[in-house]
Amino acid sequence: MKKIEAIIRPGKLDRVKDALSIHGVNGLTVTQVIGCGKQKGNTQVYRGVEYTVHLIPKVKIEIVVMDSFVEEVIKVISKEARTGEIGDGKIFVSAVEDAYTIRTGATGEQAL
Repeated sequence: MKKIEAIIRPGKLDRVKDALSIHGVNGLTVTQVIGCGKQKGNTQVYRGVEYTVHLIPKVKIEIVVMDSFVEEVIKVISKEARTGEIGDGKIFVSAVEDAYTIRTGATGEQAL
């Protein structure tokens, strides 16, 4: 099993979520986060005063899938979240040793 973490623009969440659902991804966790990368923040004007915002609002999606499904999920997220501009986000993949369903006691792939 693999855990896929995607940091994307908040405006792309619905498109990504809907596309994942169509491709059979039933469970995911979404968290509102802030951070910076190559974008290095942006400049805004408030009441005539210019200031730099170093941390940009993003959305973090976490999904655990079977190994055979990883490439498809990455392709879906990449396609739906891409604008072609700096700040589109990142996708991280890490190994998951095991999973457990609290209610039923299912383990491993049955817990997904």
